[in-house]
Amino acid sequence: MPEADVVSTLRRAQRQFGSRHVDLSSVLAENFATVAHLVGRVEELSTERRLLIGAYFTHEYSIEAAALTNPSMVAAPEQGNLAAGERRFFVSLRAIGEGHISSIQFRSGVIDAHGAIVMDDLSPYATTARHRAPIYEKTMFRTKLSELHSFNQISATVLDALPERFTLEALEAAIREVDRLQGSSSTATQATRTMHWLASSNYESSFAPDSSISERVIFPAGPTESHGMEDARFVRFTYDDGRVTYFATYTAFDGFQILPQLIETADFVSFRIATLNGPCAKNKGMALFPRMIDGRYFALSRLDNENNLVMSSDNVHFWHECQKIQVPVYPWELIQLGNAGSPLETEAGWLVITHGVGPFRQYSLGALLLDKEDPTRVIGHLAQPLLVPQDDERDGYVPNVVYSCGSMIAGDTLVLPYGFSDVGTRIATLPLADLLACLTAKRAALSH
Repeated sequence: MPEADVVSTLRRAQRQFGSRHVDLSSVLAENFATVAHLVGRVEELSTERRLLIGAYFTHEYSIEAAALTNPSMVAAPEQGNLAAGERRFFVSLRAIGEGHISSIQFRSGVIDAHGAIVMDDLSPYATTARHRAPIYEKTMFRTKLSELHSFNQISATVLDALPERFTLEALEAAIREVDRLQGSSSTATQATRTMHWLASSNYESSFAPDSSISERVIFPAGPTESHGMEDARFVRFTYDDGRVTYFATYTAFDGFQILPQLIETADFVSFRIATLNGPCAKNKGMALFPRMIDGRYFALSRLDNENNLVMSSDNVHFWHECQKIQVPVYPWELIQLGNAGSPLETEAGWLVITHGVGPFRQYSLGALLLDKEDPTRVIGHLAQPLLVPQDDERDGYVPNVVYSCGSMIAGDTLVLPYGFSDVGTRIATLPLADLLACLTAKRAALSH
C-alpha cells in the first residue's frame, strides 16, 4: 500500500473509532507489537504503517451484548471524602458477550447511613488490562501437575533445572533444552505443552491507575478461561495482623471443562490470577470467608453440584479438606443448593446468602446462619426463600432466575445486589436484625 494511502486510511479509521476508545493509538501500537514478528523489515516501517497494521488486527467486542448479571459487592479500598455513616462500594458483574464469553466488569457507588444508594456515573469507555507472567513457585507448580496427572520424568527434568522461584522465560528455556535432548516424542511434547498451559493460566493484569473503575474489564487471558470468567465472588479479606486484601474466586471455562480460579488485588488496579489446587477445588461456586478462623482459611463450595459444603486450608491456593453442611430439603431448593457469595460476619454468626433451584429450574435466594467459631455447624436456615423472581424479572437470557455472588453489611442494613434472568441487576436492602431474628428463631425451633 502506498504511504499516502496508509496515512489516509489510518486517519479515516481514527476519525471513525477514536472517540469510542481511550487512547486508541496505544491500542493499535500494542496490537501491532503482537504481530510484528510476522512482518518483514519492521525497522523500515513508518509509525503510521505500524498503527494501520495494528488496526487491521483489531476489532471491537460487545462485552455485555448478551447479558450483564450476577453481581458481587464489597466495600471499596478507599473510603475518604464521605459523610458520616456513608460507605463507598464496588460491584463486580458478569458480562456476557458474543459467543457466550464472560468477562468481569465493575461499578461503584455510595450507601448512606439510612440505606439510600447512589450509583456513580458510568464511563462511556471500556478498557482491558495489560498482562504479564508472574514469578512461579516450584512446589505449587509440581503439585498442580500431579493433580492434572501430568507429572512425569519429562516434567521432573524441566523443574529440576529451575530454581525454587522462576519466570516464564526460564521455564520456556528449560523446556527448549528438554526438547533438544529428548526429541519430539509424543510423551515429551504432551508434558511440555501441559507445563506451558499451566504457566499461561497464572498471570498478572493491571490497568491505568487513573482509569475509572467502571472502565476496567477483566477479560479472559489464560487458556483455562478462553471461553469465559464466570461469577466472580469478591470478598474483602482481613488478616489477623490487620492487613487487607481482596480475593475473588471465579469459574474458568475453556469450552470443555470448568475450573475454579483465584483473583487477588489490593487496589482493583493490579490483579493476580492463579489456579486453585486440591481435590476440593472443583466445580462452581467457591466463596472465601472474610478472615481466617483459628489460623486457617475457610470457604464455601458446591463441590458435588448439589449440596453446600465448607472447606478449610492453611494455604489459600490448596484445598484438601471439606465437609457437607446442607442438603436440599425444601421444594424451592430441591434440585441444587449453592452459596450466593462469601459469608458475612455478624454477632449472631456467619450469615450466608444461598441460592436454591426448584420446579422449572427457578432460582431463588435463601439464607443460612453458621456458628461463628465452627462454621461447619448450621444454626439457622430459612424455610422459605428470601427473594424470588418478580413478574418483571422472569424474562431474559436465562429466565426465572435471581442470583447473587456477594452482599455486604452497611450499618444495620443488609445490601443484597442480585441479577435477574441474566438481563439486569438490582440492589435489595433489608434490616439485618429482621433477617437474623428469623434465622435465630429457626435455630430455636430446630433445638426442640
